[in-house]
Amino acid sequence: MIATTVDAGDELPLTVPALLRERADRHGSRVLLARDDDVLTYGDADRRSLALARGLLAAGVGRGTHVGLLYPNGSEFVVGWLAAARIGAVTVPLSTFSTSAELRTLLRGAGVGVLLSARSYRGHDYVAALAEAVPELDLGAAGPLFAPSTPVLRRVFFSDDADGASSGEHRSGGVGRAWTVRALAEGGEAVGVDVARAAQEAVYPSDRMVIVHTSGSTSAPKGVIHTHGALIRHQANLNEIRRYTPDEVLFSNSPFFWIGGFAYALLGTLVAGGRLVCSNAQEAAGVLDVLERERPTMVNGYSQSVAQLPADPSFAGRDLSSIRRGNLYSIMPADVRPADPGLRHQMLGMTETGSVCLVSEDEGDQPEHRRGSFGRPAPGLEARIVDPDDGRVLGPGEVGELWLRGPFLMEGYHGRERHEVFDADGWYHSGDLFVVDDEGFYYFRGRGGDVIKTGGANVSPAEVEDTIRDVAGLTAHVVGLADAARGQIVAAAVRVPTGRTVDPDLLRRQLADRLSAYKIPRRIVLLADNEVPTMSSGKIDVPALRELLRAR
Repeated sequence: MIATTVDAGDELPLTVPALLRERADRHGSRVLLARDDDVLTYGDADRRSLALARGLLAAGVGRGTHVGLLYPNGSEFVVGWLAAARIGAVTVPLSTFSTSAELRTLLRGAGVGVLLSARSYRGHDYVAALAEAVPELDLGAAGPLFAPSTPVLRRVFFSDDADGASSGEHRSGGVGRAWTVRALAEGGEAVGVDVARAAQEAVYPSDRMVIVHTSGSTSAPKGVIHTHGALIRHQANLNEIRRYTPDEVLFSNSPFFWIGGFAYALLGTLVAGGRLVCSNAQEAAGVLDVLERERPTMVNGYSQSVAQLPADPSFAGRDLSSIRRGNLYSIMPADVRPADPGLRHQMLGMTETGSVCLVSEDEGDQPEHRRGSFGRPAPGLEARIVDPDDGRVLGPGEVGELWLRGPFLMEGYHGRERHEVFDADGWYHSGDLFVVDDEGFYYFRGRGGDVIKTGGANVSPAEVEDTIRDVAGLTAHVVGLADAARGQIVAAAVRVPTGRTVDPDLLRRQLADRLSAYKIPRRIVLLADNEVPTMSSGKIDVPALRELLRAR
């Protein structure tokens, strides 16, 4: 049922432990997650997360402890999240793109006490990255960590490779056995199941479930807090709108460490009792193999991430006829793919709103006057368009800032006071510019800031400019340029002082030590001071700069 309050008096379990218990009882042998060859049933998720939860309790994790997860999409992430949530701990997903510098900032800023981590993924060595991020970390020692660089962090547990080393080995890959997930789970054998059950009975809908970081819309990503009840109810409402039932199979390419993957895909699947399909295959053929085998009925995520699939030589012979709905149009069969995607409603999702906040249940083609619509506010959310300069509520056709309010929004930002996040009347000021028509449909008109949206991730120009200044002592002006494959690319105009030589490739390598790959400028143009376009006021002429970067 659609509900505009968290507790609507129905039978929806409003905590993760209660929801998992109910779904495991009902769907035990059904597949919850299929990621390439990694398959997790509802029953397996219940059993494995209970064992890990007991290990966390034995390690001193309890209600309110922040447990970091540094995993790609897969069963390890799901089991880690469920284990933490079922004993009242707060999950902090961390981006697998993170550099060691970014990891240090996230671990310290989010107050992570225990971290569960993969050893490596797609060329990222997390053992080495964490050793650099936390210089005091001694993975051969037996005791907990006490580090000035990350004062709250006590333990890091790394997954064993292919279920890891044998029980008799003390070290594997430079990691002492005491710092492995296997050792964590074995330590839980000393904690009775009755203790773990009691811990999960003490979890309430108002308790914090997760802190999801924004992907870089400011120079320091913000940790967005969501509670059990609000986030579960919001996904239940969205499932009603998109008709996500236990009979559906959802394919999503959204990372679990961002809100779309965590809430709209993963938590939404648990709420629905459906099956979630994803793939970490780097080759298009591997992703297509998964799609053919798992036969998803719905597809959702970042269109740029599947744009290369139709170019694979095997694509024409693939049977993808099971796909009937979704927004990944390039892999949908011709009979359900829109002739003009601009005439289909889009969705607006934000970390702060627990995934989707503007949406429509109508998945068909719209009339021309509704081109570009993002639908209406999701159930339980209020929206208004406001003049950002004087606070006037604007009428249809007037462009202003989108404000949102409702019980399903975030609790707030970690480390920030409520009055810094919401105004006195409870409105969240999104910073996005929208217009609403006289039918109540919303249309995106731009961003209040200069955030660059590339491949589904937000990049702050200020962060990139500051990092270029730090690593190279150069002044840069960073903007986003339109790109067919990624939406936008990051581009930088770098001022080169007289007599100095700058190598763009060397600069990119320097930035790679500090920034995630998607934040590094794909286009770097070197300019003398007098070549940088300015307005009469002396400020940078951003449109002219963008055109200059595009032309070169």
